[in-house]
This record gives sequence, C-alpha cells and structure tokens, in this order.
Amino acid sequence: MADVKKPNALQTPLTPSPELAAIVGSAQLARGEVVKKVWEYIKANNLQDPKDKRRINADAKLKPVFGLDSVTMFEMNKHLARHLK
Repeated sequence: MADVKKPNALQTPLTPSPELAAIVGSAQLARGEVVKKVWEYIKANNLQDPKDKRRINADAKLKPVFGLDSVTMFEMNKHLARHLK
C-alpha cells in the first residue's frame, strides 16, 4: 500500500464566497493562494495604513469580507477563513 500524504491545509483547494470572489476570482484556490491574491489587491490599491503598515483599511470590495473598516494583517486570515469552503 502506497503512503498517501494528507494534503496540507494550505494546499487544499477551497471555494471563495461571492464577496471574496470579487477580489480573488471564483475559481477554487488553496488558502495560501487566496492570501497571496488578497495581498496583491491590498498593495495594488494602497490599502495598508500609512501610519501602521500592519493595519489594512478595507475598501468597498474588502469591507464585506472583513466586516470591518480596518483589520490587522493577523486578523485578516481569520476573516478570510470565513469566506472559504
């Protein structure tokens, strides 16, 4: 019997919610890819707080995902997890 490795949680393809899909697209993505795409979006739209780079200010697309006007980069992953199935 071959050793079947259990897929790493970061590599398991997940389906983004419609709110998250507005940022990362609707295709299934691994959690790590989702985080990467969200960071690309944050940087492209200059959403990091200039006074505190650890804070992310939500725009119209991110607010439904975060549920808040602003989150820290550490809280962000918790909010993203709610939008992945």
